Amino acid sequence: MTTLSVVVPAKNEAENIGELIAGIAESLAPVTDFEIIVIDDGSTDGTRAALLALAETETRLRVLAHDKSGGQSAAVHSGVLAAKGRLVCTLDGDGQNPPGELPNLVAPLLAEDAPDDLALVAGQRVGRQDTWSKKTASKLANGLRGWLLKDGTRDTGCGLKAFRRDAFLRLPYFDHMHRYLPALFQRDGWRVAHVDVAHRARQGGRSNYSNLQRGLVGAVDLLAVAWLIRRRKKARPEEIQP
Repeated sequence: MTTLSVVVPAKNEAENIGELIAGIAESLAPVTDFEIIVIDDGSTDGTRAALLALAETETRLRVLAHDKSGGQSAAVHSGVLAAKGRLVCTLDGDGQNPPGELPNLVAPLLAEDAPDDLALVAGQRVGRQDTWSKKTASKLANGLRGWLLKDGTRDTGCGLKAFRRDAFLRLPYFDHMHRYLPALFQRDGWRVAHVDVAHRARQGGRSNYSNLQRGLVGAVDLLAVAWLIRRRKKARPEEIQP
């Protein structure tokens, strides 16, 4: 089985996707057993054509496609379902998450002394290259989320994450769940680690979501996740040998 699967949700990222795929392949060159799965989430530009052209020469690239946009969580979920690796890394398709950070994310999970209950390594951006309004909105949202969920994560919106595939697939699925992965993993009794990661300015295209859109859905989701946590007793089954 492939050791590592890199899952990339992408919508209308034709200008960025080629450089991103090349960066992933370069950063994971020491890892001989990995795959790259890009989910075209209903793009209306040349993203799909660009991916298919790249797949002709990059044999580790697999291309999935949604016939219409389902959102980032749906794209990530589709990619993880299709993944062959026991470990999954995610990063955004806009190129703002440097692929050179991937080895740093997966290292704690592959370490010989890795705790058995470590299931998620979450990236936390430093030196964010976003607009003032986006950074301010994110800071407020993260502060409110952290206060309510007590997930110990200052930047849950960072797309750079590494996790155990089996643990992820046991989480409750819902739209926008990708913003609450630390809290959801902790809800199931797993340990979560954090790694500071770099951030880059968008080189092409534009964001698919506005601050208002994020805020409106985030308020509802936050309350729903808080309810899920309160309704779940943290217990993970362990197999007992006779």
